[in-house]
Amino acid sequence: ESFRKSPGRKAGRRRVSQTGQLLLFRWGGARPGAGRKRKTARARVSHLRRPSLSHRHPVHVTLRLREGLKSLRCRGAFNAINEALKKHGEKWGGRVVHFSVQSNHLHMLVEAAHKQSLSRFMQGLAIRLAKAINRFLGQKGKVFSDRFNSRVLNTVRDVSHSLIYLLHYAR
Repeated sequence: ESFRKSPGRKAGRRRVSQTGQLLLFRWGGARPGAGRKRKTARARVSHLRRPSLSHRHPVHVTLRLREGLKSLRCRGAFNAINEALKKHGEKWGGRVVHFSVQSNHLHMLVEAAHKQSLSRFMQGLAIRLAKAINRFLGQKGKVFSDRFNSRVLNTVRDVSHSLIYLLHYAR
């Protein structure tokens, strides 16, 4: 190994091996324990790009509540959610076709014209639902733990299975 002057610099040296190749020290990369640690024990919704969407394909959407909130499986919470869904209607090119209220999450079958309209529709709906749930619970603050989880239903079979799951989940 020798030290050689860099060709484009006036001063400074870099380490070069006998073959002329730079000796690089490996820092970082995939290794056990590397990366940012999770804030919660449960895995969150991925922030990767969502798949493209056609107006012909419905989407199964899930909104999960944050830890520590009361169950939504009571008459008052259901009425608040139902009213919020009615008021939201078909804004931003989307609409909720079916929905199911569980203790700590909501399942919805949503139709939207394209990916951007689904995103805007769900953002507005999440705000409206959060306000309604907070009003019912008599509190302020964050209601949903993360972004909405979505699955595009491309086939009739997918839609059928999703409807059965959505409508009979409580059993």
